[in-house]
Amino acid sequence: MPHFPDEIEYSEKYQDDLFEYRHVLLPKHIYKKAPRGRLLTEHEWRSLGVQQSRGWVHYEIHKPEPFILLFRRPLGTDPTTGMPPTSHPYYQQHVMMMNNQMVQ
Repeated sequence: MPHFPDEIEYSEKYQDDLFEYRHVLLPKHIYKKAPRGRLLTEHEWRSLGVQQSRGWVHYEIHKPEPFILLFRRPLGTDPTTGMPPTSHPYYQQHVMMMNNQMVQ
């Protein structure tokens, strides 16, 4: 049985050589309102009440516990613009993901 928090919970940030990550746990009453079976756009996760600086992308669905949203952004991303450094190896991919998420 999944353990839903009473309010939105944010993990500490963690990183590898390319990205910083965090996960966000949604309470059951908020998760019930969330679109299912696909990644959420920035507009969608913000409208659920998730608050983060810019540049975070919902990049994966954790199938055993889909109420846990997995986010990442390239290391060095400007938190006010959401833009990663142009020298980042995944710059193009991240910008495309951000643009696709805004369009959906």
